[in-house]
Amino acid sequence: MDIFTLGSGKKSYDQFKNLINRYRIPILLDIRLHNDSQLLGFTRKRDLPSILRDVCSCKYEHCINYAPTEEILTDWRNERIIWPEYEARYRALMSERKAVKDFINCYGRYASVCLLCAEPKPTHCHRRLFAEMIAENLSDTEIIHL
Repeated sequence: MDIFTLGSGKKSYDQFKNLINRYRIPILLDIRLHNDSQLLGFTRKRDLPSILRDVCSCKYEHCINYAPTEEILTDWRNERIIWPEYEARYRALMSERKAVKDFINCYGRYASVCLLCAEPKPTHCHRRLFAEMIAENLSDTEIIHL
């Protein structure tokens, strides 16, 4: 399985749709905790499913089970924790939720899947962490950050 990760931040509509189309992504999993702010532009939950369907022939699902909690996000954004602690807390949360097992059961049949969040780069982002957790548990998995 190829796991693409994509951050919507700092991407134009054209850049976003061109990446989805270029890599022929069949399903995009929105793993953002919040996906309805007006600041999110074309990636708001009311717009993104139809854009993906009509322009990219891509299925959309919002998978909040793979998102961090509000507390983890707030602690990171307010610099109450450093990245290694964020990572440890997120990994523990995913383990508690049995998120990787759920992912494999629900999406393991796809040749490729794209994980979406808002962070422009994967370095300090839960989409990278979740992709790595999946790859640790699913053989023949390649992670591609877009």
